[in-house]
This record gives sequence, C-alpha cells and structure tokens, in this order.
Amino acid sequence: MDSVSSVNNLNKHFQTLRSTIMYVEDPVYFPFPKFKKLYKGDTLVIEGDNLNIASDETDVNVTIGTMLCNVTSLALTQLVCTPPDQQPAPTDENGIKHISQDLPMVVVRVGQNLRFQIGYLKYDLIKPYTFSHFLFGIVIGTLLIVVSLVVVLIIYRRKSTQAEREYKRIQIQMDTLESNVRLECKQAFAELQTDMTDLTADLENSGIPTLDHVNYIMKVFFPGVNDHPILNSSKFRLNMMRTSYDQAMLQFEQLINNKVFLLIFIETLEAQKSFSIRDKVNVASLLMIVLMNKMEYATGILKCLLLRLIDKSVITKHPQLMLRRTESVVEKMITNYIAICMYDYLKEYSGNSLFLLYKAIKHQIEKGLVDAVTHDARYSLSEERLLREQIEHSVVTLHIIQDDLDEKIQCKVLDCDTITQVKSKVLDALFKNTPFSMRPSVHDLDLEWRHGRGGHLTLQDEDLTTKTSDGWKRINTLAHYGIKESAIMALIARQNDNYNNLNRKQSYPKSYYINNSSSHISINGTIVYHPPNFQQSLQNNFHQHSQQHGCVYHLVRPIDEKYLIGQQQSLHERSHKAIPEIFLTRLLATKGTIQKFVDDFFATILTVNNALPPAVKWIFDILDEAAIRHGIHDQDIVHAWKSNSLPLRFWVNFIKNPDFIFDINKSPSVDACLSVIAQTFMDACSTNEYRLGKDSPSNKLLFAKDLPLYREMVTNFYAEIARMPQISDQDMCTAMQQLSIQQQDEFDVTAALKELYIYVTKYRDQIIDSLDMDIHAKKSHLIHKLENIASTLEGL
Repeated sequence: MDSVSSVNNLNKHFQTLRSTIMYVEDPVYFPFPKFKKLYKGDTLVIEGDNLNIASDETDVNVTIGTMLCNVTSLALTQLVCTPPDQQPAPTDENGIKHISQDLPMVVVRVGQNLRFQIGYLKYDLIKPYTFSHFLFGIVIGTLLIVVSLVVVLIIYRRKSTQAEREYKRIQIQMDTLESNVRLECKQAFAELQTDMTDLTADLENSGIPTLDHVNYIMKVFFPGVNDHPILNSSKFRLNMMRTSYDQAMLQFEQLINNKVFLLIFIETLEAQKSFSIRDKVNVASLLMIVLMNKMEYATGILKCLLLRLIDKSVITKHPQLMLRRTESVVEKMITNYIAICMYDYLKEYSGNSLFLLYKAIKHQIEKGLVDAVTHDARYSLSEERLLREQIEHSVVTLHIIQDDLDEKIQCKVLDCDTITQVKSKVLDALFKNTPFSMRPSVHDLDLEWRHGRGGHLTLQDEDLTTKTSDGWKRINTLAHYGIKESAIMALIARQNDNYNNLNRKQSYPKSYYINNSSSHISINGTIVYHPPNFQQSLQNNFHQHSQQHGCVYHLVRPIDEKYLIGQQQSLHERSHKAIPEIFLTRLLATKGTIQKFVDDFFATILTVNNALPPAVKWIFDILDEAAIRHGIHDQDIVHAWKSNSLPLRFWVNFIKNPDFIFDINKSPSVDACLSVIAQTFMDACSTNEYRLGKDSPSNKLLFAKDLPLYREMVTNFYAEIARMPQISDQDMCTAMQQLSIQQQDEFDVTAALKELYIYVTKYRDQIIDSLDMDIHAKKSHLIHKLENIASTLEGL
C-alpha cells in the first residue's frame, strides 16, 4: 500500500469495509476413543470444538494415510468427510509407516500450521464385488442344504411308507395265516383241553410235584450244583464237639451280622479287578444262605446296597439298565431275596398256572414227531427246534400191562418214536404227576413186546437189527419192529447191565408193584432205583453213544458229514434266515393251541392280590422314592427298574426253568418253546415297541398281535402295586421274621461261612485298609476282631 494515501483513512474512504480485527481460539479436533475407530461405510465423523469460527471446508484438509478424505460438512463441533472406498496404506499423510499399528492414520490439517492426529481407522467393509460373491455363495449353499433336506425327507418318507406298508402286509399275512390254522388250532386245543382237564383232576388228588424249599433254593442260588458243602446236615454238626475252627467261624458270623463290616466287605470285594462275575454271584448266594435265618437284617442290608446302586446308576448315560444284568453282588442278592420271598407264592398260588403251561407245551410237542438226536419237533414255538421235513407216521395205542396192575393202561405213541421215547411216554402214563426224581429212569428199564402165545421181545434203540448206511446208524423205532395198533407192552428191569452202568439193582423175593410215591419200580422181583439227581437227557445219551458206535440219527439223516460238530452253528444260521410260510403256519398252529395257557399264566403273575408277598411292594416303593429323590421324571426309567427287578430277574428265570420249582424233566424241545414265551414276556415288559419287518425273527411274529395286551397288563400291574397301601416297617419285620423261622437250620451255615472266608483270605489287606478308613469300623474295633479270627485259623 505504499504511496496510496487513501488507505490511511479507511473510515473515510472505505466506509463499508470491515476494518476491525477479531481474535478467536484455534479449532480443536478430538482424537478417536482409544485412538482407533471402525469404519463401516458412508461418512466419517470427526468431533471437535470451534471448528468453523475462523475456517471453512476449504481451509481443512483431512487425510487417511496418504489419501484425502473429502470434507462435505463443517459445523461447530463436527467435521464430516467421505473416506476412500478402499482402506489406504497403513501410514500417515507423509507416507511414514507406524510400527505399532498396521492401519492408516487419520490426520486433520487446518491451514498451514495446525495439525491434529485423530487416530487409526480400520475398514470393516465388504467390497461390492466381494460382497456379491459372498452372497452368491450363501444363496448356493442354502439352496444345496434345502435340496439335500428335501431329498432326505423324500427318502425317509418313502422308507417310512415302505416300512409301514411292510408292517401292514406282515400283519395281514399273519392274520391270514392265523385264520388258516384257526380250525386246526380249535381242534387241537379241544383235544389238549380234554387231556389237560384229566391232568387237572389228577393234580387235585396228587398235587403239583413242587420241589421242597432246600432244593428250590439250591436251584436258584447255585444252578447246576448238586453237591455243595452247605447241604451237610446242620443238626449233625450240632451234635459234634465244637472245634477251634467252628469257634472262628462263629466269630466271623458275628462280623457278618455287623452292618458296617458287611457293607465294607461287599464294597471292597467289588472294587477288586480280579473279583469276577462268578465270584459276585457266589458271594451273593453264600451271604443269603448265612442270612436266611435273619431275614429282617438281610432286608436292611439289601436296602442300603440297592440305594447305593441307584445312586451310581442315575449318573450314567443309561440308568434304565440298572438290574438288567448281574454285574454286582447286590443284583444277585436281589434275585435270591425275591426267590426266598416268592416260594410260598409260587407253591400255593401262581405255580399251578406255570405247571399247566409246562404240561400243555410238553403234551403238544409229544403229540407230534420229535427227533431224538436233534430234538427238532413238528409242534414247536421255536424256529430253531422246528422239524421241517415231512415224515409219514401214524398214532399207535399201546396197552401197557404190569404184574401189579389189574387193568391195562393205554398209552398213545407214534410208530416213528424211538424205544427210549416210547419208554418215556409209558412212564408218563404210569406215574403221571409223580415227581420226576421219584420215578425210575428210562435207562434202567427195557420195553418188552408181548405178542402171540408167550412171545416176548425186548425192544432197544440199538441192537443187531439196527439199520446202517454209509456209517450212519438209524435208531430203532416201533415201525422198525413192525409194532401195530393195540400192541401189548410191558416195562421190565434192564437185562443188559453193560449197556447202562448207571442203573442200580437190588433183588427182593417176589415183589411186584409200581409205587407212584416211591423212587423205584419193582418188576419180576427186581427193584430198579432212580437216583434223585439223575436227569440225564436223551441228547447226552445219544451223543455219548454216537462217539462209541459211530454216527446215529433218528428221523432225518444229516446231509453234511460235519453235522455232529457243526450242529449248533447250523441252528444259529437257520435262526437268521427268513422262515417259509409253511413253517410259520406250523409255529402259529402250536401257538394257537397253547395260547390260553400262556394268557392264563401271564394273567396270574400280573394280578395283584393278597397272596403277593409284601417284599414286591417294598422293593417297588424303594425304586419310586429313589426316582423322586433324584428328580427322574421319565417314567420309562422307573418302569425299566421294576421290570428288571421282578419280571425279568425272577419270572423269566422260572418261565425258562420250571424245573427250578417243580420236580420235572425239561427236554430241549420244551426248553426251546419256553424260551420263546420268556422272550415274549420280556418284550411285554419293555416300553419300546418293536416294528415288524420282513427280517423279523419268528418269535416276534408269533406274539406280535398279543404284545399290546401283555404290555397293558404289565403297566396296570405296576400301577396297582403303586396304589397299594405302603408296607409298614412293622408288617415287613413280621413277614421277614416268619420267613426266618421257616428257614431255620435248612443249610449248614458254618460251611457257607467257610466258603465266604476264602474271599476274606484272598483280599485280606484290601479289607483291612477299607476298615481302617471308616470311622465307625474303628470305633467297633472291627480290624482287631478280623485279625483274631485269622490268628485262630492260623493256629490250627
């Protein structure tokens, strides 16, 4: 403005010009929180103060890294700019990279002198082209999933529909087959009912051949054991002078009667890896023998053990499997405990229906062909024991004469029966419901055919006339000897002593009688004894005979030369093949004939009445209370516990083994049928419904239509027991005291204690360690008492 005089007086010459200079504060731009910001699109907002008082958008320069952020708005406290589409390089405006961060720096410059570092900016954007690819992938993936689900649903629906059609087809087929055999079943049932009516009348006079309590206990506790130390007479031991050994066992019994010791003893044994399942079963049975005259104490012990077992089971994945198998001492103890409590119930109430079921099966099987070697039968419930070949035969009525009988006894047999089978049927006719152990054995008798004037011929399974072909001997039958209708037969004492060395003979002068209540038969002055424990099956007899004399067969000659060693394998393979309709019809015919006896038995044992032992209600209440205590709301689990404790642990055992309660002989053919009925009862106790298919086993098909009714009976049985008044402690104690009195001195308790002490000796250190860790055991000085017993025994 040099030499310009007009500017010397601005008010005069430039009146409209603002000539006053105002000083304001510099703008301040605030950094990002934590010096970092996430950019998700659109614009970037930077906070500050006094931003537009002395400057506008043109004065402000915002950079992100080295790239500009286009300022679109400047307000007093906010600056808005549009960042680049892509995240800039991780530098400042000068291109200098920061070591600490791998992000671009946001810098605001106002004019030439003011510079503000706002912070680092991180892009959280999906590029347009990346986003479209990502979306495309999502759409394709979703479509693939939807299509896959649709395909799976279509396949599942098709399979379900196919399975439903198959189920309905099988149901229709079964209904048709049952309709086809209904007339045959009615006729067969009418005949069977007539025979069973006669049997029932005989039972009213002779009674059911029930085992005494000792033999019953031995069958359940120690199956297959005929000679056990506990069977020694306890009275005989009482008459003997008490030894140091007896004194030691008396002290051990006192320890067993100590609840703390017994629980620790059992728990310690079960914790040992070498303590096998067989050991657990043995210990449980021996303990119950010792406690049989202290049932009240045994009940308390059993409750403690059962509650501990429940506590362990509820924390597993499958609590419903508790009591399913015998994997602990308590599970076998429950079996034995229930067996003790149910003896009178079996003997006086439910045993009758079980015995009639057994007799009906036996009678129906023996009406048809039964192979004496394979035990396959024409009439059977088991596919594995079904005789599939068609063999011509005829019914022959024999007239049995004995010197002590006033009249001849008629006995219906088949002309293709072996001589041993005929003898067995004749003995059944002569002795009817006589206990099997009191009858003579078929192996101690010969069958004599009396024909013509004084013609006597002894018939045998094998003699000089036996037919042999290619090394195979066919067992002699009535048809082999040409026996016709109304042939006269008699049983005589076995003539050939070398044939069977198990018979025992003793001569009495001129004694002629058959005594239904004794264990011998007297013929022609010779008394033939039948040992009470002698129940050798025909299968074992022929197996031994075949080893000595080559291969034998009865009805069907095996095609496979490896038959004798592969018989069990072939039966297993047969059971997994689809059964032809003609054979299924035969199974249905047998099932229809004995159906009433199966229904009656199930109805009997699944009915709540006053005869039911209070122990059943007591155990079921423990299970119900435990389920409530552990918060188990799934009723299927409680249902499974109850099924495992009584029906499956007790009743299935007796269905399969009626010889555990009756003095009878159970043939393999009868055993196979009983196993099918037992499996049906197991299915009835299960809440899982089995769906029939083309590969379903025959035993599932046979009773498929009856299972809903049986399941309802089981459910109602449990519900009725739950509605019963709770058993008081006083009533339970009274019932247990009565049992204790009834069972007094039946077994040699000292012998049982001796067997138990074997486990004390084997695991002595572990037992002492467990006792040492228990405060109650220490207070009772149980270790000292146990060591005193050991010292006494070591001094012998």
